[in-house]
Amino acid sequence: MFSWFFKNEAGTAADLYVDLGTANTLIAARGKGVILNEPTLIAYQQINQTKKRVIAVGLDAKEKLAKNPGNIFAQKPIRDGVIADFETTEVMLKHFLNAPGVKSAFSRPRVVVSLPYGVTEVEKKAVIQSCKAAGAKDVFLIDEPMAAAIGSGLNVKAAEGCMIVDMGGGTTEVAVIALADIVYCQAARIGGHKLDTAIVDFFKRTKKFIISEPVAEQLKVAIGTAVPKKDIRYLTVSGRDADTGMIKDMEISSEDVGLAMNGCIQEVINAIHRALEHTPPELVSDIIERGVVLAGGGALIRDFDIRIQNEVRLNVRIAENPLVAIAMGGEKVLSDPELLDKIQLEV
Repeated sequence: MFSWFFKNEAGTAADLYVDLGTANTLIAARGKGVILNEPTLIAYQQINQTKKRVIAVGLDAKEKLAKNPGNIFAQKPIRDGVIADFETTEVMLKHFLNAPGVKSAFSRPRVVVSLPYGVTEVEKKAVIQSCKAAGAKDVFLIDEPMAAAIGSGLNVKAAEGCMIVDMGGGTTEVAVIALADIVYCQAARIGGHKLDTAIVDFFKRTKKFIISEPVAEQLKVAIGTAVPKKDIRYLTVSGRDADTGMIKDMEISSEDVGLAMNGCIQEVINAIHRALEHTPPELVSDIIERGVVLAGGGALIRDFDIRIQNEVRLNVRIAENPLVAIAMGGEKVLSDPELLDKIQLEV
């Protein structure tokens, strides 16, 4: 397993790290930090029933789609953290790996890619194939929760257990890690997109007020809370009256947004409980002593840490940079061949 170390530069494991997120794709370069952060999105035109032509990728696709052209459609090639469309994922990866800031750093990069815990062999091979077709020389796979833990400052090599809760755009993973190994991982199909959908559904059902998912996301970010009745705030947004179809403005309270998200947040807390139930007792005592770390965009929901702390009865802290914790962890792995050797997934 160590044979490839000696082919690389002294003290390096790989060149680029890629986080194929449901919402955003991040690329970090060794020694340079995050060099690309764009939406995991493509804009395409349908040529015929079986063929489509990609018009734009990432930020460019988001801008084109914002103009609402009738002949251009959106596709998110990653769903719930897993590749849903291999062909468009390959096109997207090729575009990102050949972006000026990325291509100039490494022409034939050795790439580390993180994947949701427990992906199938078929999915692993598909990611490797997509990366190599996009120009990668070598591809190494690691688990997303491991990358998030490393990026959050946890000592994953230690014998003591630690717990990371990584809430991304498509999934939330609750992982217990010790000795650079994931001892147990509980995944829930709850993420930022599910929260947005829950907010849309809540206001349609209870207020007969129809809002778009971008407006729901705005509400989640601006006034969303995990403790609905605490420190109530307000935001006025535009939507449509479900009865008349007319456009109108409505003042929304953080209490209503919190109630809309409550079911999803409770599912994450239930996943933490299940993870603790399946963790060996000696590691649970370590987690009680060390607490739980939150990473991913979900960590930024107001008072989410307090809600978990109250219901799970453990200390909770938020990673220093929760939105890019995975990418920061991936970048650290690039300069640590020994760690990559321990945590890389077998294919």
